[in-house]
Amino acid sequence: MTASVATTDLIELLHDARSRTLELVTDLSDEQLIPPKLETVNPLLWEIGHVAYFYEYFILRKLYGYEPIIGNADEIYDSINIPHDVRWDLPVLSREETHQYLENVLNALVDRLEGDAASEQDSFIYQFGAFHEGMHDEAFLWARQTFGYQTPVLKNTIANSGSGGALDGFADVPGGEWMLGSPKDAAFLFDNEKWAHPVNVAPFQISRSAVTNAEFVAFVEDSGYQRNEFWSDEGWQWRKKTGAEHPVYWRTKGPLSWSERRFDQWRPLSPDNAVIHVCAYEADAYCRWAGVRLPSETEWEVACLALPDGDGFTDDGRTYPWGKEKPAAAQANLDAVRLGTIDVGALTDGDSPFGCRQMIGNVWEWTASPFGPFPGFAPDSYEDYSQPLFGDTRVLRGGAWTTRSHYVNGKYRNYFEPHRRDVFAGFRVCKDA
Repeated sequence: MTASVATTDLIELLHDARSRTLELVTDLSDEQLIPPKLETVNPLLWEIGHVAYFYEYFILRKLYGYEPIIGNADEIYDSINIPHDVRWDLPVLSREETHQYLENVLNALVDRLEGDAASEQDSFIYQFGAFHEGMHDEAFLWARQTFGYQTPVLKNTIANSGSGGALDGFADVPGGEWMLGSPKDAAFLFDNEKWAHPVNVAPFQISRSAVTNAEFVAFVEDSGYQRNEFWSDEGWQWRKKTGAEHPVYWRTKGPLSWSERRFDQWRPLSPDNAVIHVCAYEADAYCRWAGVRLPSETEWEVACLALPDGDGFTDDGRTYPWGKEKPAAAQANLDAVRLGTIDVGALTDGDSPFGCRQMIGNVWEWTASPFGPFPGFAPDSYEDYSQPLFGDTRVLRGGAWTTRSHYVNGKYRNYFEPHRRDVFAGFRVCKDA
């Protein structure tokens, strides 16, 4: 069961999540809030209302018996039962009504918290709700990127101190047994982390950094997208269907003259930044070209969290590569504080004990592992958080520059279909020892 959290901390978490949501949507026009229909984005006005609905339904109504704030909310904002394609055609609240709905739900959530410490049930579900809102905030960012909307203005951004160059080389990781997943006494965990279970790991080598733009350019300019020997059968079918010849937000005026689009701005491609917005098929093809492979999620987690111990490794209970302290800007590129990727050699304070850098933040990292349940899995109150995607998606680890630091850590499992390249994903590589 989740540890009890101070009510003041829960309230601060709720307000922080809401502040970020409003920063990401209030500057958009009415037309931008209802973009063209795409498989990979929701209509933003619908999605904002869904954020409020999630709190209202799972906390106020389902757990505590509140009457619905909006009588027909189930028919409009229930993402479980409303197909994606239908969401553009629903009678959603107006912009003003949606913001009032957000405010009414937040006020009700805060008003019902009493005392210094929240109950274990409240501690879990309030955090889950705020984390869910943070995940939609990341989706708002990829929608803005997808449609080339203006760069958001966020109050907590810092000067992009992300220079640091490349970081070459591989970390040598010995074999051993690792407890994959989260233990039952974790302060907070998602249902797909249930439960920690032993997995044997053979010795391997993993790149100290994520693959850079410069490294991926070499693959592109060696006709990597045209040579089917580098692609899986499924990946080659995807490439032929999409006509992809390079990462989705790249363009070129000729060899070594690449640029990338960040929101509505084109800029020269930063060679030592981590490559981003590549799908799992593209990552797999690069690996075949380079004579390496993607790590399994177990290998990734060992490289992130394990502590070298003689000829093996041990688990000292750390949550992040650097220990148990919550991420700081000097350790991880999270929370959109830099509004983009940074050089893979930056942020030395975030290194793992094996010397791997930026395993938390900058880019989500594709793994070779299909997303599935661990032994002992059981869904939480939001039963469709994980299990509908088992088997159809691929595990990503680590978080991106867009991800909220409240919930991402070395155990957190993200998951997307392998063709998705709108999400903020890159990868690091691995090879057998």
